[in-house]
Amino acid sequence: MSQERIGYSLRVNGEDRRVEDAWYFESLLVVLRERLGVRGPKLGCGHGRCGACTVHLDGRPVCACLTLAASVCGREITTIEGLSRDRELTDLQRAFVEEGAVQCGFCTPGFIMAATAFVAEHPDADEDAIRAGLYGNICRCTGYGRIIAAVQRVTDSADV
Repeated sequence: MSQERIGYSLRVNGEDRRVEDAWYFESLLVVLRERLGVRGPKLGCGHGRCGACTVHLDGRPVCACLTLAASVCGREITTIEGLSRDRELTDLQRAFVEEGAVQCGFCTPGFIMAATAFVAEHPDADEDAIRAGLYGNICRCTGYGRIIAAVQRVTDSADV
């Protein structure tokens, strides 16, 4: 593996951000958090199994811990920080608050990112479909009931 350091640009939350003096093999999660100061995505398992690092890449949910940052130049990366418009919560974010779907909050950004993409594709999903759609995200605090209720609250809404 090359020890050469590189520089590149990433489009994060609608803004072009420059990454300098980076290792080619750094994950998108490391670059977002440590180089660009974007703190929403979290390092949970580091193996793509917990969903805490979920971000959108061109509108599709991906595990930032498994995505090579240098490989996504020119693509649109959206984190939890980029979901709201004019600092207003989305319907889904508001539902998480109103349903009490947050305990410690560690998994919440990943769940909201995964659920946002899921609801956009399945606006009329029932509880079983929601559970299946959020299968890759783990919460150690809530027992999932309130998370599912929050997502169900917006499954008939077109604006998540």
